[in-house]
Amino acid sequence: MHVRQRITADAATPCVLLHGLAVSHRYLMPTALRLGGRAVYVPDLPGFGLSDKPPAVLDVGQHAEAIAALTDTLGIASAAILGNSFGCQVAVELVARRPDLVAALILVSPTTDPAAATMTGQLRRLLRDLPREDWRQMPILARDLRDAGPRRIIATLRHAVEDHIDAKLPAISVPTLLVRGDRDPIAPARWVDHAVALTPNGHTLTIAAAHNVVTTAGPQLAAAVDTFLHSTADLGGHRE
Repeated sequence: MHVRQRITADAATPCVLLHGLAVSHRYLMPTALRLGGRAVYVPDLPGFGLSDKPPAVLDVGQHAEAIAALTDTLGIASAAILGNSFGCQVAVELVARRPDLVAALILVSPTTDPAAATMTGQLRRLLRDLPREDWRQMPILARDLRDAGPRRIIATLRHAVEDHIDAKLPAISVPTLLVRGDRDPIAPARWVDHAVALTPNGHTLTIAAAHNVVTTAGPQLAAAVDTFLHSTADLGGHRE
């Protein structure tokens, strides 16, 4: 697995960022670069970006296992996990399987809204989102789409719509921040409000953006994440 990382001796809770469907670490960097005073790890999920391309397409659980193995290999005892879009599903599955690895969750534009939990439903929402995004993202997204390839993208979307994130949220006990863009049709307000209501220690935040908050509102999101983590008294043994 390819990982971009910033190592620091600071005792603040490290942060692992997980990208969404069909993309890679590249579009997460506007947020990752602005997370201050903490170690930051930005992997490409298997099959995406610069990571190896396994013949089989991994489902949500297999991606979570890959991230768990990565954090174990890197010696990360406990981290804040920031997922965007499909990365939120991987993050929630990770905390379900390995709660020891997760000090806090930040779920940005989480999928999949049960009201559109079909491939057609998600594609329709994607088409509504595209005109609302900043066109300057396009070169990065085009490169990511090329790296992943259509077969892997379609198969991963199928896994995404079959994964019921809403059924897992009530079991999450770690502090959780759910973030959405105010112009995001993929993770609409009704769905995010419902998701935060399901999450025992959930909090919500809206940022002026479309679906790709991590790219187009990186400074605002990073500041909100730092504030959220600092506001938590003790995360996984790290004092903020």
